[in-house]
Order: sequence, then structure tokens, then C-alpha cells
Amino acid sequence: MQISDLRSIGKTLLEMVPLYRFADDSEDVLRVGAGGDKTFKMDERAEEIIITHLESLGGAFTVISEEIGKKEINGGGGLRILIDPIDGSKNAVTGLPMFCTSIAVLEGDRVGDVVMGYIINLISGDEFWALKGQGAYLNGKSVMTRPGDDVSVILFESQNPGIDLSELLPLFSLCFRARCFGATALNLAYLSMGAVNVFVTPSKSRTFDYAAGYLLVKEAGGIMTDMRNKPIEDIEIGVKKSNTILASANENIHKRALTALGVI
Repeated sequence: MQISDLRSIGKTLLEMVPLYRFADDSEDVLRVGAGGDKTFKMDERAEEIIITHLESLGGAFTVISEEIGKKEINGGGGLRILIDPIDGSKNAVTGLPMFCTSIAVLEGDRVGDVVMGYIINLISGDEFWALKGQGAYLNGKSVMTRPGDDVSVILFESQNPGIDLSELLPLFSLCFRARCFGATALNLAYLSMGAVNVFVTPSKSRTFDYAAGYLLVKEAGGIMTDMRNKPIEDIEIGVKKSNTILASANENIHKRALTALGVI
């Protein structure tokens, strides 16, 4: 599989998925997906596009996706394809222009086995991708995380604001601005391109939320652990929520964040 294959998927998604954004039935719930979240028509259509493209490649893949769970393509085995068809689907169906598709390609069953990550902003069309050992890219241009020790902007996500925000307040004291966009994969992509310094989410995430972003951050020079500074490379991929996330532009900022959180 090549990055051009994922970009071809992204092109079709960009043409088709935004058409559902303001549909009369955009907020109608079809079912609960394998990941435990509500499935909207946009989620379903995006997943169908991705699966159809993967089937057309002719290779044997094992797909793990937020909506359908596990699916074997052409006999299964081979590469693992970890998919979040619409990351930020609540944004998407309510009209907020902040959502994306995230696809990670793995040579094994753990986060550290990601060899290719692809994220496309389905509003702007910006494409982020990373190849293991070959760097991170935005629209074909090499990117790196923001240098220096200053913490200008922190991105965060919260599923339980009443609990999470009090835990994050010491971390927020380090920064000039804090933002919550509602799309984990995009948060990690923006960290990789140097737009922000830190991304954190105290609520447990699933591997398809962050696997592609993990490789982007790592290849761009950043660092990513859970909020207790435990490595995430050995976490097994799947649809269950597994861990918190703390991602930083570099080691020094990561240490400052962990210190603020009372971990070190």
C-alpha cells in the first residue's frame, strides 16, 4: 500500500462527505457503532467509501473501523487498517466545520506498529500524512513540531468537562491560549505541523482516534504518552477505549506538562 492509495480515498471523501453536512436527516442516528458511539449517515457513507477503495486494491487487509468493527478484506491477514471514518462526527452533523477522516496502516496489532498515517480535513481539504522513518507532511510539504520551550497554545478534548477541566487547570496555567476542537486526529495533526505545543485528553481514547496522529507527531519530532507518562506503543489496537493522551512538541515541553499535572 502506498500513500497515494490513501490520498485517493481522501479525494473521494472530500467530494462526497461534506454533501451530508446540512442534509435534513444529518442528525438522525442509524445505530450505535462498534466503537460505542452513535452512527450517523455521514459516518456510514464515509466508511463505505473507504472499504470500497480498500477492496479495489486487491490486497489482503484486516480492517478495524469505528462503525463496523473488524472486517477481513480479500481473505484478511496482511496489513491492519485502522479507521475513524469521521472524527468529530458530532461537529459534522451539527454544522461545525471541524471534522476529518483518520486512517492508520499497521504491520502488527499494536500502536507502535503503525507504518503509515493519513488524516484529511474534510472542510479545508488539507492532507496530513506520515511514513515511518520518512517524516511527516502537510499537503506534500515536510513539517516539524514547534521548537522552543514556550507553551503558546494547548489543545484539549473532554468528554466529562465537569471532571476533566479541574484536572487540566494546572496545565492551562502554562499557556496563553487553550482550544477544544472536538476532533482528536486533527488536534494531533495540528501539533505535528507546529501550530500548537500540547494536546491533552483526560478521557480515554480508542486507538483509531489517535493511531495516525501518533505517527504524525512522532515523525514530526514530538512525543506522545498517556497522561501518567506511560508509553502507548504496546497498546493493542481495537474499538475499546484504552488510554488518555498527552502529546507535546518536544521533550522539554512534555516534562513541563507532566510537572504541571503533578506526575513528575
